[in-house]
Amino acid sequence: MSLSLSLSQGFSQVPRVLGAAAGAALLLFCAAPSAGATTEPFETVTIDPTGHVAQDGALTLSGTYRCLGGNGPVLVSSSLQQGDSGVRKGVGGTSAVCDGADHTWTNTDKADPGRFQPGRARVEATLTELSGGGLPLPRFHAVRQQDITLVEG
Repeated sequence: MSLSLSLSQGFSQVPRVLGAAAGAALLLFCAAPSAGATTEPFETVTIDPTGHVAQDGALTLSGTYRCLGGNGPVLVSSSLQQGDSGVRKGVGGTSAVCDGADHTWTNTDKADPGRFQPGRARVEATLTELSGGGLPLPRFHAVRQQDITLVEG
């Protein structure tokens, strides 16, 4: 009797174990960038070495991009970080044209006056397509992180 009780207890764990394994696989699948993210030499995003911050908090970041294809809207997004806080500020977004040619992008936004100062900062730019039926899913064409210099202006 103890053998049958032990086996039934073991089998009761199977749904839980399978559910945990399926959940972990789904998490890894969703968190991983697409296979084409930044591996294709014809899909790039660059960041200009200088950005601008105005006294009223207005921010301007810029660079270039190149991408191909795209079944959904493609955007160049950017974010800015300064100092050790680790906090990033999204700085606008620009619609992208994925025709294989080089294009420029410029993103602007406004932060609280004084939050960003002239000097060293870190920028991340991402070229992202929203694709798929129903719920749009992101497809990353290119990502770049780079240190820049913010200048007043």
